[in-house]
Amino acid sequence: MLKDQIQQDSIGALKSKDQFLVGTLRMLLASITTKEKDKRYKLSKEKPDLAEEALAKESELTDEQIIETISSEIKKRKDAIALYEQGNRQELADKEKKEIEVLKKYLPEQLSQEELKKLVEESIAKVKDEMKDPSASSGQVMGKVMADLNPKIKGKADSGEVSKIVKESY
Repeated sequence: MLKDQIQQDSIGALKSKDQFLVGTLRMLLASITTKEKDKRYKLSKEKPDLAEEALAKESELTDEQIIETISSEIKKRKDAIALYEQGNRQELADKEKKEIEVLKKYLPEQLSQEELKKLVEESIAKVKDEMKDPSASSGQVMGKVMADLNPKIKGKADSGEVSKIVKESY
């Protein structure tokens, strides 16, 4: 499981005294743990008769949910980079960039620009075919294209980048 890999890497970083890596992985593990606690709380409300062991087992995040968490952490760091650069704090922006590089190692292989463009073109053609409504606004079409694309690109591409490609292609 992905969480086990992150924990093992954290232990390895601790042993090699790589403080930066330890800090980054601990932040990621804290985020994963928080999501698991949220999930556990919701499950305990939905199924109050569930045994403690079963509740703990069911509240563990799947690899897909962990990938979503990692993507969310990367997005937070990208937002922070933009703010740090606006505030002329390049050293902090560089630190965030390094953290992004560490986090990206746990994501599936990212799609190339060409692969993304191909997927976008296929989705646009499919959505236009399905809609058959010439009065549909570009916003409606774009929304349906993004809805069609999201399961295909989840964890493999940045949604903002995909959205930009969709806007350019449509």
